[in-house]
Amino acid sequence: MADIERIVRVPLREVWAHEALGLTTWLEKNIDVISDIIDLKLANVERERAVGDFSVDLTAEDRDGNFVVIENQLGKTDHDHLGKILTYLSNIDAKVAIWIVADPRAEHIKAVSWINESNLAAFYLLRIEAIKIGDSKPAPLLTLIAGPSDESRRVGETKKELSERHILREKWWTRLLDEAKKRTKLHANISPGRNTWASAGAGKSGLSYNYYAIQHRTGIELYIDTDDKEENKRIFDRLYKEKSSIETIFGDHLSWERLDTKKACLIAKYYDAGGYRDSEDKWPKLQDRLIDAMISFHKAISPHLKP
Repeated sequence: MADIERIVRVPLREVWAHEALGLTTWLEKNIDVISDIIDLKLANVERERAVGDFSVDLTAEDRDGNFVVIENQLGKTDHDHLGKILTYLSNIDAKVAIWIVADPRAEHIKAVSWINESNLAAFYLLRIEAIKIGDSKPAPLLTLIAGPSDESRRVGETKKELSERHILREKWWTRLLDEAKKRTKLHANISPGRNTWASAGAGKSGLSYNYYAIQHRTGIELYIDTDDKEENKRIFDRLYKEKSSIETIFGDHLSWERLDTKKACLIAKYYDAGGYRDSEDKWPKLQDRLIDAMISFHKAISPHLKP
C-alpha cells in the first residue's frame, strides 16, 4: 500500500505575516484560486483601489465586465470589514463581493446569507486556511461558507412578498378602521395590524366581531372561542335557534359554521367581490360594504348575547 501523508494546518501568520503586504499581494498574483472555488472568472485585478477615504483590498472584473470587490482578513470576521464591503459595493456599483477570512463568525455568515436573499449583490464568504502535506510547502485551502444560490434567491423573493403583503394589509386595515370609526364605535379602539382580520370584543369573553380580508375575498364574522368547547357549541346553538330573526334583521343569509370537530364556532358573511390585493381604487366600495354589513350584523346578533 502506498504511503499516505496527513494534512497539517499551518498558522496563517506563518505564511502571510501581513494582510495587505502578504495575503492581498499573493491573491492579486493568484486570483485563479478564487475562481476554482466559486466558478467565477476574474480578470483585471487591482490592489488598493480608492473608494472615498477607503481603499479596497482588491477589485476585479467578472466575465461580464462587472466590478467585483474582494476583502481579506487573517482573523475573525468583524463589523468593520462588513461595513466597508457594503460601502464599496454601493460606491463603485459592484455586483459581486468576496470576503476571505480565517474565522467566519456565525452572525456574519447569517448577514451574508441575508444579503444574498435580498438579491442586491452576489456575496461570497470564503474561509482561508494554510495546509501542508508531509514536508511540502504550505498551500491555501479555500472553503465556500456562504454564497448566492437559486434557493437563497427564492427565499429572498418569498420574504419580499411576505413583507409587501403585510404592508398592504396594514394599509387596508388603516383605511377600513378609519372609515368605520366615523359610523360605529364597535372597532373604534382597534389598531390596524398585518393579519387577515381585525377583531373587536363582543361583550363576552371569547367572543369577537371580526372583519376578515384575504387577497380577493372579504367578510365579517362572530367568532366564538371560549376556553370551553361545549360552551362554544351551546352559544352557537342558542344563536342558531334565532337564525330566522337574525338573518331578517341582517338582511341576508349567513354562513352558520358549528365546526363540530373543532373547538371554535363562527357565524359569518363572505363577499367574493374583491380583497386587499385588488386595485386600491376598489377599496372604498369593498370597505363600505363591509362596514355596512358589520353594523347590521352587530344589530342583529348583539341582543342575543346579553346575559
